[in-house]
Amino acid sequence: MSPEGKRLLNIIILGFAFMFMFTAFQTCGNVEQTVIKSFNSSKFHGSGYTSMSIIYGVFSASNLIAPSVVAVIGPQISMFISGLFYSAYIAVFIYPLTWSFYTASVLVGIAAAVLWTAQGNVLTINSTDTTIGRNSGIFWALLQFSLFFGNLYIYFAWHGKAHISEWDTRRVFISLTVISLVGSFLFFLIRRPEPESVAPDGTEALLQADLGDSSSGSTTPLAQGRSAQALDAFKKAVQLSGTKEMLLLSISIAYTGLELTFYSGVYGTCIGAMNQFGDDAKSLIGLSGIFIGMGEILGGGVFGMLNTRSRFGRNPVVLLGLLTHFVAFYLIFLNIAADAPIAPEQGTDLQAFMIPSVEVALLCSFLLGLGDSCFNTQLLSIVGFMFPQDSAPAFAVFKFIQSISAAVAFFYSNYLLLHWQLLIMVLTGFLGTLTFFTAERVATAKRHDSDYDSI
Repeated sequence: MSPEGKRLLNIIILGFAFMFMFTAFQTCGNVEQTVIKSFNSSKFHGSGYTSMSIIYGVFSASNLIAPSVVAVIGPQISMFISGLFYSAYIAVFIYPLTWSFYTASVLVGIAAAVLWTAQGNVLTINSTDTTIGRNSGIFWALLQFSLFFGNLYIYFAWHGKAHISEWDTRRVFISLTVISLVGSFLFFLIRRPEPESVAPDGTEALLQADLGDSSSGSTTPLAQGRSAQALDAFKKAVQLSGTKEMLLLSISIAYTGLELTFYSGVYGTCIGAMNQFGDDAKSLIGLSGIFIGMGEILGGGVFGMLNTRSRFGRNPVVLLGLLTHFVAFYLIFLNIAADAPIAPEQGTDLQAFMIPSVEVALLCSFLLGLGDSCFNTQLLSIVGFMFPQDSAPAFAVFKFIQSISAAVAFFYSNYLLLHWQLLIMVLTGFLGTLTFFTAERVATAKRHDSDYDSI
């Protein structure tokens, strides 16, 4: 197999590993608030929104040290160990206890920072300027298949059930734990890519060398080199966070954190709380997740794998994502009751500004997924394009910003009515799109001699 073929295979394996892991984790996040409401309050006092707020809060702080961890133990082992913590978090729901639930939330927050920093590094070292767009799209499309398979299972498992029993919950989360573990072990199939020529100095060179087997050289110099590299990775992450390019991207990155919270946790809870959707409201949570996944997969395929050239760069795709989200937000405002995010287990009987429609709710799910893929494929591409030699610190900063906004959003989701949450996303998305346009112009001007591919 050619070197380029090996790199593409690594991207595909990476995508499948994440697909298995997040089939479990994203399905867990989508239903956990609904599941928790069904628990006996004398045994369990947790909140799904609070757990996710803890995860993303710890995630944001841990991103500052994640490049150092990846530099020391390598991206492959980093992703495997992180995957085990994800599996442990899901397994908590098999026999839920409040203390273990929140402890696992902290641990998976740390693991998430390491996982996504390592993922960004593997994506970058297996890509070039001409393939980063295509590879981002392939990875994103495979990742978002997780929304399809996991939520399809939820739909059939809970179809026609107005109340989720303890056995229903245990059966679902045992299955999800096993699926997550399968994804973790798939990381061992990723092989070290063959270098183009001489590896550059810095973080990228060390991480690329650590991706595969490492058996040459003396132990002491290697350990000293890794320690120095870990410190260097931390310094670079701090330095990159203050660059003009990253500051311009920060608002659009923050927006992806807000809408990640909404589509992955809040919107499904809203649908499940709408009593006017009938007894199938709970199973509609899974169906909503499927439609979100369909939008994500379509967006990742069209704007990533086709990798069409455009003199306008990434801007048209980001603008399409914004307009798609604005349509979804408006329809959700009309269709879903304002108190749905914070309704009790009995649900809400309130009506918004139209007769609640399941079809409109699922259309909005699709639009949320499509818009999210527009933003994320372009952000993955532009970060990898602008910081090819510092991908691990750059993606750490990316996830630092995204996870802070997600943590804040999950926190206020416990208290804010639906229309206030939608307004926050509209304002942030509009401003983030404008600053992305500016960042795209800076990237094009800075590297106009590169063979530039837009997705």
